Amino acid sequence: MALNIASGSTSHSAYNLRSTHSDVVERHTLAIIVDNEPGVLARVIGLFSGRGYNIESLTVAETDHQGHLSRITIVTAGTSQIIDQIEAQLGRIVSVREVHDLTAEGPAVERELALLKVGGTGDLRVEALRLADVFRARVVDSTLSSFVFEITGTPEKVDAFADLMRPLGLQEIARTGVAALSRGLKTG
Repeated sequence: MALNIASGSTSHSAYNLRSTHSDVVERHTLAIIVDNEPGVLARVIGLFSGRGYNIESLTVAETDHQGHLSRITIVTAGTSQIIDQIEAQLGRIVSVREVHDLTAEGPAVERELALLKVGGTGDLRVEALRLADVFRARVVDSTLSSFVFEITGTPEKVDAFADLMRPLGLQEIARTGVAALSRGLKTG
């Protein structure tokens, strides 16, 4: 918005020198459709590392066997200007077919799978099983001294479960990273 000094009113102007981008750092989930060929993932990751952008989560898999297309889902954080730059730079990579900012495009469904190894005996073991039930985590392996739990949900749910398992004997955790789809009929 520019201030019209003569009338004291505000109006939209192409000469407005103020930034239209927010300086607030926000988490964004990007869905990138790429040709499934050697080196594509390295080029995408190289774009992030070469410019100092952090990747909080990364998943990739072939999603169209006949069309030889893969979907890369990246969770990153930045100001709206940085996210716009990332999208534009990704779009210039030859093997990239589509780039979608699922966060900006509207509601999306995000899920992550994690395996957590929790050691313990006695009351700690009973408490770990009780909490797993509350979080709908499944026991996928059990020994006399440990469990391996499988949990699926939002990254926040996985974090909360892991935080509760730490004092009960959390020994190891493996996470898949975020898989995400936009809600409704639109693709992304």
